[in-house]
Amino acid sequence: MIVKNEEQVLARCLDSVKTLVDEVIIVDTGSTDRTKEIAAKYTSRIFSFVWTEDFSAARNYSFQHATQDYILWLDADDWVQEEDLHKLVALKADLAADIDAICMNYVLAFHTLGQPTAVAKRNRIVKRSRQFQWHDPVHEYLDVSGHIVFADITITHDRRHSHSQRNLRIFEKAIKEGAVLNHRQLLHYAMELTANGHYEKAIAIYQCQLDDPSGYFEEKLDACDRMAHCYHELGCKDEQLLALLKTFHYDVPRADYVCRIAYYFQENEDFEKAVNWYELALKLEKPDNRLYGVNHAAWTWLPHEQLAVCYGS
Repeated sequence: MIVKNEEQVLARCLDSVKTLVDEVIIVDTGSTDRTKEIAAKYTSRIFSFVWTEDFSAARNYSFQHATQDYILWLDADDWVQEEDLHKLVALKADLAADIDAICMNYVLAFHTLGQPTAVAKRNRIVKRSRQFQWHDPVHEYLDVSGHIVFADITITHDRRHSHSQRNLRIFEKAIKEGAVLNHRQLLHYAMELTANGHYEKAIAIYQCQLDDPSGYFEEKLDACDRMAHCYHELGCKDEQLLALLKTFHYDVPRADYVCRIAYYFQENEDFEKAVNWYELALKLEKPDNRLYGVNHAAWTWLPHEQLAVCYGS
């Protein structure tokens, strides 16, 4: 783990895995609260890392201190629920030596009733001997290869801090210093611009993503969706709808975007069209092992709920 000022959540995270792991490695990047004091209750392996505006550097440093055959990484505002802990214990007991990485579900957001609404995939456990490395200073990713297993195990996330201004600052500092952002970094830069209200600048980058023939199709789907959000915030309704419809150019209809289209018509009080789009969402089959985030609400309860709203309007 890499941590900074996580006194509110660190104990919850470590309590959830303390019976599972054989060692706990904490890399602190400059805490000024009780984070290190709390960490010391669980491990003596606490290291300091001088923050360099580079998350990958900090994570790679944390991996260097691992001594066991496999490494599980977590953030302080992650935790493992009891059902998933049992699954992890069983996986650990029967872990084949030829497995290089294990990809798990990552619940990023919840409905008020506790049901997951946004789920992504993350490579969570990796074989130490493969020396896999983290890349990119912000929105970092772990580059893995070989025998990768998709496990039906979930890591739960509960964000307590907003980092959008910090992340945007890191990107803009790199650009000012002459860095050329790659395709993936540009997409995340646009996401940070969006989070900070720079919608027109973000739209221009999303459009560049769509124009790039080498781009991965799920990145293009994500760009369409986020572009639509920017147009919505700018009050450009026609452009919002066109951006959502463009997702059909890159893949078959997905409930994530179909529900967004339905809500476009619902907002405009065109309930007949909204009903047709919500009903389409109910008929779609969710893709397996999608690495990008999935809006679970769109594939489960949301179309039903919004159909009731439309019929009652």
